[in-house]
Amino acid sequence: MPQNFSMRRIGALAATAALTVGLSACAGDDDVLRTPDGSVISTTVTRVAEVNIVNAGRDYSKTCLAPSAPDAGKADVTRILVTDPSLLDALCALGLGNQVKGIVAPAGAVPTYLGPQLTAIPALGDAPDAAAVKQAAPDLVLSSPATENRLVALRGTGALGTARIVTVDPTADWQQSFRDVAGAVNRSTAAGDRLREFDAEAKRVGRVMDAPHTEVSLVRFTPDAEMIEGTSAFGAQVLAEIGVARPASQRTPNAVPVTEDNFTDADADLIYVSFEGEKGLARGEETLLSDPWLDMGAPTWKRVLSVEDTVWYQTSGLAAAWLVLNDVKSSLNSSSAG
Repeated sequence: MPQNFSMRRIGALAATAALTVGLSACAGDDDVLRTPDGSVISTTVTRVAEVNIVNAGRDYSKTCLAPSAPDAGKADVTRILVTDPSLLDALCALGLGNQVKGIVAPAGAVPTYLGPQLTAIPALGDAPDAAAVKQAAPDLVLSSPATENRLVALRGTGALGTARIVTVDPTADWQQSFRDVAGAVNRSTAAGDRLREFDAEAKRVGRVMDAPHTEVSLVRFTPDAEMIEGTSAFGAQVLAEIGVARPASQRTPNAVPVTEDNFTDADADLIYVSFEGEKGLARGEETLLSDPWLDMGAPTWKRVLSVEDTVWYQTSGLAAAWLVLNDVKSSLNSSSAG
Protein backbone atom coordinates (compact mmCIF):
# COMPACT_ATOMS: atom_id res chain seq x y z
CA MET A 1 0.00 0.00 0.00
CA PRO A 2 1.52 3.40 -0.95
CA GLN A 3 2.51 5.34 2.13
CA ASN A 4 2.13 8.87 0.70
CA PHE A 5 -1.65 8.84 0.72
CA SER A 6 -3.11 11.76 2.66
CA MET A 7 -6.37 11.30 4.48
CA ARG A 8 -7.08 14.95 3.74
CA ARG A 9 -7.88 13.82 0.19
CA ILE A 10 -10.95 11.94 1.36
CA GLY A 11 -14.26 13.71 0.79
CA ALA A 12 -17.44 12.25 2.18
CA LEU A 13 -20.07 10.75 -0.13
CA ALA A 14 -23.68 10.76 0.96
CA ALA A 15 -24.66 7.19 1.72
CA THR A 16 -28.33 7.32 1.01
CA ALA A 17 -30.81 4.86 -0.37
CA ALA A 18 -33.21 7.41 -1.79
CA LEU A 19 -36.22 6.47 -3.84
CA THR A 20 -36.32 8.03 -7.29
CA VAL A 21 -39.99 8.74 -6.95
CA GLY A 22 -41.95 10.21 -4.04
CA LEU A 23 -45.19 8.38 -4.60
CA SER A 24 -47.06 6.61 -1.84
CA ALA A 25 -47.05 2.88 -2.42
CA CYS A 26 -48.35 -0.38 -1.24
CA ALA A 27 -46.68 -3.78 -1.36
CA GLY A 28 -48.31 -6.49 -3.40
CA ASP A 29 -48.20 -10.21 -2.84
CA ASP A 30 -44.87 -10.30 -4.67
CA ASP A 31 -43.32 -7.79 -2.21
CA VAL A 32 -42.60 -5.36 -5.05
CA LEU A 33 -43.28 -1.70 -4.23
CA ARG A 34 -46.08 -0.35 -6.40
CA THR A 35 -48.16 2.79 -6.82
CA PRO A 36 -51.91 2.56 -6.08
CA ASP A 37 -52.58 1.79 -9.76
CA GLY A 38 -50.21 -1.19 -9.64
CA SER A 39 -47.21 0.37 -11.41
CA VAL A 40 -43.79 -0.73 -10.14
CA ILE A 41 -41.94 1.99 -8.24
CA SER A 42 -38.42 2.52 -9.59
CA THR A 43 -35.67 2.85 -7.00
CA THR A 44 -32.05 3.87 -7.23
CA VAL A 45 -29.59 1.58 -5.44
CA THR A 46 -26.70 3.68 -4.15
CA ARG A 47 -24.66 1.09 -2.25
CA VAL A 48 -23.63 -2.53 -2.72
CA ALA A 49 -21.82 -4.54 -0.03
CA GLU A 50 -21.09 -1.34 1.96
CA VAL A 51 -19.56 0.31 -1.12
CA ASN A 52 -20.96 3.48 -2.70
CA ILE A 53 -21.92 3.35 -6.38
CA VAL A 54 -20.41 6.18 -8.40
CA ASN A 55 -23.05 8.30 -10.13
CA ALA A 56 -25.91 6.03 -9.14
CA GLY A 57 -29.11 6.95 -10.99
CA ARG A 58 -27.25 8.69 -13.82
CA ASP A 59 -29.55 10.29 -16.43
CA TYR A 60 -28.73 8.42 -19.63
CA SER A 61 -30.83 10.80 -21.68
CA LYS A 62 -27.85 13.16 -21.40
CA THR A 63 -25.21 10.71 -22.65
CA CYS A 64 -25.25 11.73 -26.29
CA LEU A 65 -23.61 14.97 -27.38
CA ALA A 66 -25.18 17.78 -29.41
CA PRO A 67 -25.70 17.22 -33.15
CA SER A 68 -22.62 17.87 -35.27
CA ALA A 69 -22.43 19.40 -38.73
CA PRO A 70 -21.16 17.55 -41.83
CA ASP A 71 -17.75 18.39 -43.25
CA ALA A 72 -17.58 21.42 -45.50
CA GLY A 73 -18.73 20.54 -49.01
CA LYS A 74 -19.92 17.07 -47.98
CA ALA A 75 -23.50 15.83 -48.09
CA ASP A 76 -25.27 14.95 -44.86
CA VAL A 77 -26.12 11.33 -44.07
CA THR A 78 -29.72 11.27 -42.95
CA ARG A 79 -30.72 7.59 -42.80
CA ILE A 80 -28.33 5.11 -41.18
CA LEU A 81 -28.72 1.38 -40.63
CA VAL A 82 -26.30 -0.24 -38.14
CA THR A 83 -25.47 -3.95 -37.92
CA ASP A 84 -23.28 -3.75 -34.81
CA PRO A 85 -24.55 -1.93 -31.68
CA SER A 86 -20.90 -1.27 -30.73
CA LEU A 87 -20.79 1.35 -33.49
CA LEU A 88 -23.63 3.35 -31.94
CA ASP A 89 -21.38 4.99 -29.34
CA ALA A 90 -19.64 6.99 -32.08
CA LEU A 91 -22.94 8.12 -33.56
CA CYS A 92 -24.12 9.09 -30.06
CA ALA A 93 -20.97 11.16 -29.54
CA LEU A 94 -21.53 12.87 -32.91
CA GLY A 95 -25.15 13.63 -32.00
CA LEU A 96 -26.56 11.56 -34.86
CA GLY A 97 -29.04 9.41 -32.97
CA ASN A 98 -31.96 10.79 -34.96
CA GLN A 99 -30.38 9.63 -38.20
CA VAL A 100 -30.25 5.97 -37.11
CA LYS A 101 -33.36 4.30 -38.54
CA GLY A 102 -32.74 0.69 -37.64
CA ILE A 103 -30.37 -1.74 -35.92
CA VAL A 104 -29.77 -5.17 -37.40
CA ALA A 105 -29.51 -6.98 -34.08
CA PRO A 106 -31.78 -8.72 -31.55
CA ALA A 107 -34.01 -6.63 -29.30
CA GLY A 108 -32.20 -5.36 -26.22
CA ALA A 109 -28.77 -5.36 -27.88
CA VAL A 110 -28.25 -1.60 -27.51
CA PRO A 111 -26.35 -0.71 -24.29
CA THR A 112 -28.55 1.17 -21.82
CA TYR A 113 -25.96 3.89 -21.26
CA LEU A 114 -26.58 5.21 -24.78
CA GLY A 115 -29.93 6.54 -23.61
CA PRO A 116 -33.58 6.31 -24.64
CA GLN A 117 -33.07 7.81 -28.09
CA LEU A 118 -30.90 4.91 -29.25
CA THR A 119 -32.44 2.12 -27.17
CA ALA A 120 -35.82 2.97 -28.74
CA ILE A 121 -34.60 2.51 -32.33
CA PRO A 122 -36.25 -0.47 -34.04
CA ALA A 123 -34.24 -3.69 -33.69
CA LEU A 124 -34.65 -5.65 -36.92
CA GLY A 125 -33.12 -8.92 -35.69
CA ASP A 126 -30.13 -10.83 -37.05
CA ALA A 127 -31.89 -11.54 -40.36
CA PRO A 128 -34.33 -8.70 -41.14
CA ASP A 129 -37.02 -9.07 -43.73
CA ALA A 130 -37.14 -6.91 -46.84
CA ALA A 131 -40.12 -4.85 -45.64
CA ALA A 132 -38.30 -3.72 -42.50
CA VAL A 133 -35.22 -2.74 -44.50
CA LYS A 134 -37.31 -0.83 -47.03
CA GLN A 135 -38.98 1.06 -44.22
CA ALA A 136 -35.58 2.02 -42.80
CA ALA A 137 -34.57 3.16 -46.33
CA PRO A 138 -30.89 3.64 -45.45
CA ASP A 139 -28.47 5.73 -47.45
CA LEU A 140 -25.63 4.32 -45.30
CA VAL A 141 -25.13 0.93 -43.66
CA LEU A 142 -22.50 0.78 -40.90
CA SER A 143 -21.20 -2.72 -40.27
CA SER A 144 -18.29 -4.46 -38.55
CA PRO A 145 -16.19 -7.58 -39.15
CA ALA A 146 -17.98 -9.29 -36.28
CA THR A 147 -21.41 -8.83 -37.88
CA GLU A 148 -20.58 -10.05 -41.38
CA ASN A 149 -23.42 -12.61 -41.20
CA ARG A 150 -25.92 -9.87 -40.43
CA LEU A 151 -24.61 -7.85 -43.35
CA VAL A 152 -24.98 -10.86 -45.66
CA ALA A 153 -28.55 -11.34 -44.45
CA LEU A 154 -29.19 -7.65 -45.00
CA ARG A 155 -27.92 -7.81 -48.55
CA GLY A 156 -30.04 -10.90 -49.09
CA THR A 157 -33.23 -8.88 -48.63
CA GLY A 158 -32.59 -7.06 -51.90
CA ALA A 159 -33.90 -3.90 -50.26
CA LEU A 160 -30.72 -1.89 -49.79
CA GLY A 161 -31.01 -0.09 -53.11
CA THR A 162 -28.11 2.35 -53.51
CA ALA A 163 -27.17 2.43 -49.83
CA ARG A 164 -23.45 2.83 -49.21
CA ILE A 165 -21.90 0.13 -46.98
CA VAL A 166 -18.96 0.93 -44.71
CA THR A 167 -17.26 -1.57 -42.40
CA VAL A 168 -15.58 -0.30 -39.22
CA ASP A 169 -13.84 -2.41 -36.58
CA PRO A 170 -15.03 -1.23 -33.13
CA THR A 171 -12.48 -3.48 -31.38
CA ALA A 172 -9.55 -1.44 -32.71
CA ASP A 173 -8.18 1.64 -30.95
CA TRP A 174 -11.34 3.41 -29.77
CA GLN A 175 -10.30 6.84 -30.97
CA GLN A 176 -9.45 5.51 -34.43
CA SER A 177 -12.77 3.65 -34.57
CA PHE A 178 -14.52 6.91 -33.72
CA ARG A 179 -12.69 8.68 -36.53
CA ASP A 180 -13.59 5.86 -38.95
CA VAL A 181 -17.30 6.12 -38.14
CA ALA A 182 -17.09 9.91 -38.37
CA GLY A 183 -15.50 9.61 -41.80
CA ALA A 184 -18.32 7.34 -42.96
CA VAL A 185 -20.92 9.95 -41.95
CA ASN A 186 -18.90 12.90 -43.36
CA ARG A 187 -17.96 14.34 -39.97
CA SER A 188 -14.19 14.03 -39.79
CA THR A 189 -13.78 17.65 -38.72
CA ALA A 190 -16.32 17.29 -35.90
CA ALA A 191 -14.62 14.08 -34.77
CA GLY A 192 -11.27 15.81 -34.46
CA ASP A 193 -12.80 18.71 -32.57
CA ARG A 194 -14.62 16.45 -30.11
CA LEU A 195 -11.60 14.26 -29.43
CA ARG A 196 -9.50 17.35 -28.73
CA GLU A 197 -12.21 18.68 -26.42
CA PHE A 198 -12.24 15.40 -24.49
CA ASP A 199 -8.46 15.26 -24.27
CA ALA A 200 -8.29 18.82 -22.95
CA GLU A 201 -10.92 18.14 -20.28
CA ALA A 202 -9.26 14.86 -19.25
CA LYS A 203 -5.95 16.62 -18.75
CA ARG A 204 -7.64 19.48 -16.87
CA VAL A 205 -9.39 17.06 -14.52
CA GLY A 206 -6.15 15.20 -13.91
CA ARG A 207 -4.34 18.42 -13.13
CA VAL A 208 -7.03 19.85 -10.83
CA MET A 209 -7.48 16.57 -8.94
CA ASP A 210 -3.73 15.89 -8.71
CA ALA A 211 -4.41 12.51 -10.34
CA PRO A 212 -0.77 11.38 -10.66
CA HIS A 213 -0.52 11.26 -6.86
CA THR A 214 -3.42 8.83 -6.38
CA GLU A 215 -2.86 5.17 -7.26
CA VAL A 216 -6.09 3.56 -8.45
CA SER A 217 -6.70 -0.17 -8.58
CA LEU A 218 -9.26 -1.70 -10.93
CA VAL A 219 -10.95 -4.91 -9.80
CA ARG A 220 -13.62 -6.60 -11.86
CA PHE A 221 -15.84 -9.38 -10.59
CA THR A 222 -16.97 -11.71 -13.39
CA PRO A 223 -19.18 -14.79 -13.03
CA ASP A 224 -16.06 -16.98 -13.06
CA ALA A 225 -13.30 -14.98 -11.39
CA GLU A 226 -12.12 -11.89 -9.57
CA MET A 227 -9.86 -10.00 -11.98
CA ILE A 228 -7.18 -7.39 -11.30
CA GLU A 229 -7.26 -5.27 -14.44
CA GLY A 230 -4.25 -4.07 -16.39
CA THR A 231 -3.90 -1.14 -18.77
CA SER A 232 -5.74 -2.40 -21.85
CA ALA A 233 -9.31 -2.26 -20.49
CA PHE A 234 -11.29 0.70 -21.78
CA GLY A 235 -11.73 2.31 -18.37
CA ALA A 236 -8.00 1.91 -17.73
CA GLN A 237 -7.21 3.72 -20.97
CA VAL A 238 -9.32 6.68 -19.90
CA LEU A 239 -7.62 6.70 -16.49
CA ALA A 240 -4.27 6.88 -18.29
CA GLU A 241 -5.44 9.85 -20.35
CA ILE A 242 -6.50 11.63 -17.16
CA GLY A 243 -3.09 10.87 -15.68
CA VAL A 244 -4.27 8.66 -12.83
CA ALA A 245 -1.50 6.48 -11.38
CA ARG A 246 -1.84 2.68 -11.21
CA PRO A 247 -0.15 0.27 -8.78
CA ALA A 248 3.06 -1.29 -10.11
CA SER A 249 1.37 -4.68 -10.32
CA GLN A 250 -1.31 -3.27 -12.66
CA ARG A 251 0.92 -1.60 -15.24
CA THR A 252 0.87 -4.46 -17.73
CA PRO A 253 -1.82 -4.80 -20.41
CA ASN A 254 -3.67 -7.96 -19.40
CA ALA A 255 -6.04 -8.64 -16.53
CA VAL A 256 -4.86 -11.18 -13.94
CA PRO A 257 -7.09 -13.55 -11.94
CA VAL A 258 -6.86 -13.06 -8.18
CA THR A 259 -5.23 -15.87 -6.22
CA GLU A 260 -4.13 -16.28 -2.61
CA ASP A 261 -0.63 -15.27 -3.67
CA ASN A 262 -1.54 -11.98 -5.40
CA PHE A 263 -4.64 -10.97 -3.44
CA THR A 264 -3.10 -7.79 -2.02
CA ASP A 265 -2.14 -6.63 -5.54
CA ALA A 266 -5.74 -5.39 -5.63
CA ASP A 267 -4.95 -2.77 -2.99
CA ALA A 268 -4.18 0.90 -3.72
CA ASP A 269 -5.09 4.41 -2.56
CA LEU A 270 -8.51 3.85 -4.17
CA ILE A 271 -10.14 0.75 -5.62
CA TYR A 272 -12.80 0.93 -8.33
CA VAL A 273 -14.78 -2.32 -8.44
CA SER A 274 -17.34 -3.45 -11.00
CA PHE A 275 -19.59 -6.46 -11.50
CA GLU A 276 -20.31 -8.35 -14.70
CA GLY A 277 -23.95 -9.37 -14.47
CA GLU A 278 -25.82 -10.87 -11.56
CA LYS A 279 -23.32 -13.69 -11.01
CA GLY A 280 -20.45 -11.21 -10.99
CA LEU A 281 -22.37 -9.14 -8.44
CA ALA A 282 -22.90 -12.18 -6.20
CA ARG A 283 -19.19 -12.99 -6.35
CA GLY A 284 -18.30 -9.38 -5.63
CA GLU A 285 -20.63 -9.04 -2.65
CA GLU A 286 -19.10 -12.13 -1.04
CA THR A 287 -15.54 -10.87 -1.57
CA LEU A 288 -16.17 -7.27 -0.50
CA LEU A 289 -17.51 -8.44 2.86
CA SER A 290 -14.75 -11.00 3.47
CA ASP A 291 -12.04 -10.56 6.13
CA PRO A 292 -9.07 -10.71 3.69
CA TRP A 293 -10.60 -7.91 1.61
CA LEU A 294 -11.58 -5.76 4.61
CA ASP A 295 -8.07 -6.13 6.05
CA MET A 296 -6.50 -4.30 3.08
CA GLY A 297 -5.73 -0.59 3.22
CA ALA A 298 -8.30 0.90 0.82
CA PRO A 299 -11.24 -1.02 2.33
CA THR A 300 -10.07 0.02 5.82
CA TRP A 301 -10.10 3.67 4.73
CA LYS A 302 -13.48 3.22 2.99
CA ARG A 303 -11.75 3.98 -0.30
CA VAL A 304 -13.59 1.40 -2.43
CA LEU A 305 -16.18 2.57 -4.97
CA SER A 306 -18.32 0.76 -7.52
CA VAL A 307 -18.45 1.79 -11.22
CA GLU A 308 -20.63 0.57 -14.06
CA ASP A 309 -19.17 -2.54 -15.68
CA THR A 310 -20.81 -1.99 -19.07
CA VAL A 311 -19.30 1.47 -19.47
CA TRP A 312 -15.84 0.72 -18.06
CA TYR A 313 -15.26 -2.73 -19.60
CA GLN A 314 -17.88 -3.95 -22.05
CA THR A 315 -17.86 -1.06 -24.49
CA SER A 316 -15.67 1.75 -25.77
CA GLY A 317 -16.07 5.07 -27.54
CA LEU A 318 -16.18 8.79 -26.94
CA ALA A 319 -19.64 8.81 -25.33
CA ALA A 320 -18.56 6.12 -22.85
CA ALA A 321 -15.24 7.90 -22.31
CA TRP A 322 -17.09 11.01 -21.12
CA LEU A 323 -19.02 8.86 -18.63
CA VAL A 324 -15.80 7.34 -17.27
CA LEU A 325 -14.25 10.81 -17.03
CA ASN A 326 -17.27 12.10 -15.14
CA ASP A 327 -17.06 9.11 -12.79
CA VAL A 328 -13.46 9.96 -11.98
CA LYS A 329 -14.24 13.67 -11.66
CA SER A 330 -16.93 12.96 -9.04
CA SER A 331 -15.15 10.22 -7.09
CA LEU A 332 -11.34 10.26 -7.22
CA ASN A 333 -11.13 12.08 -3.89
CA SER A 334 -14.21 10.45 -2.36
CA SER A 335 -14.94 7.50 -0.12
CA SER A 336 -17.62 4.98 0.85
CA ALA A 337 -17.82 6.28 4.39
CA GLY A 338 -21.35 6.50 5.63
